[in-house]
Amino acid sequence: MGNDKENSVLSNISKNMTENYITFPNPPITEALIDIRVDLPKEITLDNLIVFYDEVKERFPLKEEKVHWKTGFKVSPGLGPRISEHVGGITGYVFRSSDKTKVVQSRLDGFTFNKLKPYEDWPTFRDEAKELWIKFLKIAKPKNTTRLALRYINQIDIPLPFKEFNEYILTIPEIAPGLPNALSEFLMKLVIANDEIKSKAIILETMKNVEIRNGQKVLPLIFDIDVFRLISLDPNSEEIWNIMGTLRNFKNDIFFKSLTDKAKELFK
Repeated sequence: MGNDKENSVLSNISKNMTENYITFPNPPITEALIDIRVDLPKEITLDNLIVFYDEVKERFPLKEEKVHWKTGFKVSPGLGPRISEHVGGITGYVFRSSDKTKVVQSRLDGFTFNKLKPYEDWPTFRDEAKELWIKFLKIAKPKNTTRLALRYINQIDIPLPFKEFNEYILTIPEIAPGLPNALSEFLMKLVIANDEIKSKAIILETMKNVEIRNGQKVLPLIFDIDVFRLISLDPNSEEIWNIMGTLRNFKNDIFFKSLTDKAKELFK
């Protein structure tokens, strides 16, 4: 299992490095999620995981199966490449609130809590996830926690017209001098390692079609930040939530240091 003393030291380092960022009255968060991957005992099956529904159905009455399919390519001598058989099936269950702003997942590989817009604040989000996680623990009885992740998907509505993306965001694709600067679409992926806290961040950026907000044309920019850490930790350990706090600090550093003051004005 993980070294709790080491994890606490790393958590304190991250807290000391992180600035006291402000909370916006109109944050651009469209979805936030906490994901915990685990190893389950062999005797735990889908029949056990569906029992989770009895614990949460008053708040999450909408039930559906979580299905995963994987398709691959196979190359055989003399036959060339061909699509291999589909592999997969039901891996767990998804439960949604009546207004579909909250989702909790009970799966063979772990637990996820999603909060869609409107997002309140970190303590509220974390505490509800923690309460649901404790229910999952009692039913699934995981042997080990293997991965912790925190993901925030933001949509920044940039008013049109504007000249350069860097008026609003500093982590952007750059077009070589001499090429047309009329960017019609893009998809950018960055993976950043933070060795100090033994974590990584996957940053995705793209843009949607122009929309109209209160009579103003805007260009929706998707700024997706997924931070995670691979671990081996007792599923009942409180250190899980200390590490989640560390991941949040890492996420905040990426978010706030990537935005200009002009962008931050949009969220006030």
